Amino acid sequence: MKYLEKNNLEEELNDDITLVDFFATWCGPCKMMDNTLQELDDKYNIVKVDTDKFNDIAFKYRIMSIPTILVFKNKELIKEIVGFQSAIDLENKIKED
Repeated sequence: MKYLEKNNLEEELNDDITLVDFFATWCGPCKMMDNTLQELDDKYNIVKVDTDKFNDIAFKYRIMSIPTILVFKNKELIKEIVGFQSAIDLENKIKED
């Protein structure tokens, strides 16, 4: 799991599945999502984006609520998942069409 350090989200996306977690340090459900993402860290490329530091990226992707997970495949946005998810639920939502 990586934390975005500079305004380079596109560089962090890979040709596999990348989960981009939009969060804030003050957000309780976001902190709970950390455990979920830790469980999936060995399966997916995970990039965490602090919306307070990178509000321009959050604005670009129209993030209105956190936590929000954007799912990218082959660097293309394929899905948006809003709210706290268990690891099983998140993985099921990633896999469904």
